[in-house]
Amino acid sequence: MSAKLLLSVIACASVGVGLVACDAGSEDVDPIPVPGEDTGGTPSTPNGSTDGGSGTPTEAGTFSFFVTSIESMRQLSGSANGFGGDLRYGEATGLEGADKICRTIAEASMPGAGQKTWRAFLSASTGGSNGGVVNAIDRIGEGPWYDRLGRLVAQNKAALLSGSRPLADAQIKNDLPNERGEPNHQGVDNHDVLTGSTSQGKFSGSKSGTCNDWTSAVGSTGKPMCGHSWPRSGSTGNGSNWMSDHQVPGCAPGVTLSNSGGGGGGSTVGGSGGYGAIYCFALTP
Repeated sequence: MSAKLLLSVIACASVGVGLVACDAGSEDVDPIPVPGEDTGGTPSTPNGSTDGGSGTPTEAGTFSFFVTSIESMRQLSGSANGFGGDLRYGEATGLEGADKICRTIAEASMPGAGQKTWRAFLSASTGGSNGGVVNAIDRIGEGPWYDRLGRLVAQNKAALLSGSRPLADAQIKNDLPNERGEPNHQGVDNHDVLTGSTSQGKFSGSKSGTCNDWTSAVGSTGKPMCGHSWPRSGSTGNGSNWMSDHQVPGCAPGVTLSNSGGGGGGSTVGGSGGYGAIYCFALTP
């Protein structure tokens, strides 16, 4: 049965400063189905076939990376302000919830893609080996990774860590795409993407830098680390590192899309230019 998993249209006509005023609690929006949950039928691949008649969709192309769009984060959170620093999304931990967010958005974008193993590029103070730290770079597989349109994001981890920007195809290197394969910049100041990580993709060293391991949406809990999906100050230097550039003002939900940048959004994950986006990687393309 063909799965109708398109994201509902957000009530605003364009992505801009005025989006903050969108209705945060509309009850008319259907939730995005979560891959793996029983929907009363057999999910199908984009061409309507299944894998060997088992009822399991074949993997959808090479799609294996995206930045979560503002529309998707609003849709899944049920709020115009997004999730904030609490990414549990019904799961026991923030990392598990963030992975579920990635998987759900991937499936909505390309039916069948949700059957891949998706991981959010997030670090945490606990949950690793013997209860140790979790490093984002260790969660995402070995590559290669491609965007929704098949463009190379990075061949391997070395290509992700080569400098402030990944060794990606030229079209996307300096504007990492969302789940639709679109440039995420779109003329607004939405560069901040939550990571809780250093420039080597490792735990930033402070639990407050991960909003209590992605379980708190209280502004004063901490100031999580973020990277920049597009370089705010050019392609190199300050403001360009994709995985670790600065702390955001707080852990509360919030959206700030002003082109002026520099904060002004209160103690929120979006307070310095963003909406609490995360990076999503599939373990295999």
